[in-house]
Amino acid sequence: MTRKNAKKILVILSEYGYWGEELVGPLHHFDQRGYEVEFATPTGKRAHALPPSMDPEYVDPPLGRSVTSEEVAKLTQEVDASRRLDNPIDIRSWIPERPYTADDDYLRKLEAYHRAVDAVAQELDDYDALLIVGGSGPVVDLANNERVHQIILSFLRADKPIAAECYGVAPLAFAREWEDRKSIIWGKHVTGHCKEYDYKDGTGFLGTDFVIGPPPYPLEYILRDATGPEGRYIGNFGKETSVIVDYPFITGRSTPDSYLTGEKVVEVLEDGLRRFGW
Repeated sequence: MTRKNAKKILVILSEYGYWGEELVGPLHHFDQRGYEVEFATPTGKRAHALPPSMDPEYVDPPLGRSVTSEEVAKLTQEVDASRRLDNPIDIRSWIPERPYTADDDYLRKLEAYHRAVDAVAQELDDYDALLIVGGSGPVVDLANNERVHQIILSFLRADKPIAAECYGVAPLAFAREWEDRKSIIWGKHVTGHCKEYDYKDGTGFLGTDFVIGPPPYPLEYILRDATGPEGRYIGNFGKETSVIVDYPFITGRSTPDSYLTGEKVVEVLEDGLRRFGW
């Protein structure tokens, strides 16, 4: 049950499959605190968990073991079968699309675009934090999604927490102010799916039979470049968990970090945590 004056969290999910624990882990902490949670997807389609993330028998090839417990598999199945994820916010109809420079009347359209972005930013004032859930799906429809980038930038301008997990961290690297096109995580400390965790084959997505080898880009390399010389990508390979808080960013490396990521979001919101894990 939502508490009076409870925090409100916006959760962005891919329509091409999210990893179950990376949703139910943070959700566990949000629900425990009575937070109100609203979900959004790129075109308003209902999100679903990737099947391997609901199967405790599935062995993750890079780790050589299951990464999903019986309990988490059951929780993921329950959330996935519930109506909780029905009718998500349609990001496409919520956030305007920046016009092409070749469009007729480009300047007027660009001015209208900026007015619309400002209006959405006011609506986003209702939320206290943003979470981008990982899995392979974000590679397809979140990483280079300018509308998602605008949401991230609105939270950044409002100095509100921005959390992301696994391949859901990729949009943070690509979200940039149009003026300087510098990554917003430049100079920051972050974690995310490390190279050793990337599949060599069998990276799949929901809603399509397209199955590829490794992900189309190594997230670790992108994060190393995006953080620059004064920031740092921290993979913590060989350690069971890796969650980094460098306010306003809270980043989780992969599936085993999901509950800890949610815990740190709560600590950022309620206890003023500004740094953790580095």
